[in-house]
Amino acid sequence: MLLTLAGIQFTHILDFMIMMPLGPQLTALFGIGDAQFGLLVSAYTLSAGLSGLMAATYIDRLSRKHLLLTLYVLFGLATLACGLAPDYGGLLLARVAAGLFGGVLSALTQTIVADVIPFERRGRAMSVVMTSFSVSTVAGVPAGLLLAAYFDWHIPFFAIAALVGVLALAAWQTLPPLDMHLCHPERVNVWRGIGQVLAQTNHLKAFGVTGLMMFAGFTVIPYITIYLQTNAGMKAEEVPWIYGCGGLATLLTARYVGRLTDRVGKVKLFQRLAWAVAFPLMAITLSQGLPLWGLLLVSTCLFSMMSGRMIPGMAMITSSVEPRLRGTFMTLNAAVQSISMGLAAFLGGWIIGRDAHGQLTLYWVAGLLGVAASGLSAWLAGHLRMHDMSR
Repeated sequence: MLLTLAGIQFTHILDFMIMMPLGPQLTALFGIGDAQFGLLVSAYTLSAGLSGLMAATYIDRLSRKHLLLTLYVLFGLATLACGLAPDYGGLLLARVAAGLFGGVLSALTQTIVADVIPFERRGRAMSVVMTSFSVSTVAGVPAGLLLAAYFDWHIPFFAIAALVGVLALAAWQTLPPLDMHLCHPERVNVWRGIGQVLAQTNHLKAFGVTGLMMFAGFTVIPYITIYLQTNAGMKAEEVPWIYGCGGLATLLTARYVGRLTDRVGKVKLFQRLAWAVAFPLMAITLSQGLPLWGLLLVSTCLFSMMSGRMIPGMAMITSSVEPRLRGTFMTLNAAVQSISMGLAAFLGGWIIGRDAHGQLTLYWVAGLLGVAASGLSAWLAGHLRMHDMSR
């Protein structure tokens, strides 16, 4: 079950991530600026946030399996539409559709893990599902970039859509019913459930941690490829090494971080990683002049730490709510996550400028914003209360 969920997460994450390294190609092809490219990235996440808010009204009223399959198939069709988009406007609309259907997938997979896996093993289980990020960066993104380089930028989206079709059939065959939450004796109506989620201060703190955690990275991450090619002199054929090395590092460290999460403590490990990520986050924005090995070292540290803090972070956040409200809570949490990513990407594009030579300026300011957000997330995490530590 965890491997199936990891596969679904893989395609969902890859569909989002593939846009960022395609930045130089798309800005040149469509004749758009960095802010317009940032809108392409944030359109997906902002629509995903809206989708999450709407899903909060029905996610705990339906079978997890049936809802997951329905949204996943629609997400695959929207990804296919991205590949068929003829221009910037068409691609923007297709990205909005992909976000609307894909925005709930992450919340659903995390909710299923929290429903099924006991608290004491949840860190390791979450690390299995979240290795999808590592696999998407070590294999998915480089493969997508090669397809775009040798054929066309449309091809990676066609490949993702085809993979979604295969995984949807696998999920239909392998996932259990996942409807035990429908029989909960304390189940309340949907609007009352949303009200109960929003009424608890602990839940609002968890939303704050999520928002700050995601904001921290996405003022910088969408523009890494553009910066490395325009400012640091990296060649287009070298870009897949950034994602390959970063993904391999996260793949190798994810299981260790999962075990460490359960051993050290979810909050304590998250706080340590949230502070540690500040160093590679600033370093990548000031990496102009470094040789290739230096760029790879900095970017690999950034990817592995960004991914690593998500494991204790999500294990901590899913444990801050009681099971009967978890579906609604996680859907709202996913909406906060997506909106924060979208706002960060848009703000980063607004801050960053270009000089007379076409190089990015003020990228380091976007990095400082990310560092500040990461520090605030570490502080706020210390005030969270774990709801199901006895489970």
